[in-house]
Amino acid sequence: MKMKFLMAFLILSLIAIDKPKAQFSLSFNIGTQPIWGPVGYDHVENYYLPDIEAYYNVPQKRYTYMQYGRWTTSYSLPPRYRNYNLYTGYKVVVNEPRPYLHDNDYKAKYASFKGRHDQQPIRDSREQKYFENKNHPQHNQWKENGHDNRGRNGKDENGKKGHGDGKD
Repeated sequence: MKMKFLMAFLILSLIAIDKPKAQFSLSFNIGTQPIWGPVGYDHVENYYLPDIEAYYNVPQKRYTYMQYGRWTTSYSLPPRYRNYNLYTGYKVVVNEPRPYLHDNDYKAKYASFKGRHDQQPIRDSREQKYFENKNHPQHNQWKENGHDNRGRNGKDENGKKGHGDGKD
């Protein structure tokens, strides 16, 4: 009896030890965030735009907004928002899929952010990490400092020295 108990304990212990460890994944998407996005975030899935009660999905580069009582997704904002300034309007980072499904929660939680204009956009940042963004005014400086498809030795994946733009 003791032997069966000991064997069962040993087997259960081995099974418990052999469980896969939880994986930690960290990804950065600074280079794909729009330059009107706020500084301070290495990874962004969506922005909530409280002033116009709309969302922007960074990976898909698409806006989601209410139109005719339904959520609409588009690569651009509708004409009714033509005077909205993405650079000065407040953006809330929302890292969850389809945040518009919880729109009432976001409206209530971030109502006080409407009309705020105190975020620095990526375009105006002088932090080198934002220069990776191809639309940043300092992107060429970032490329000249040994980035953009080149390793630390300044060579591309084929071993050629250059700027990675095919002009060398």
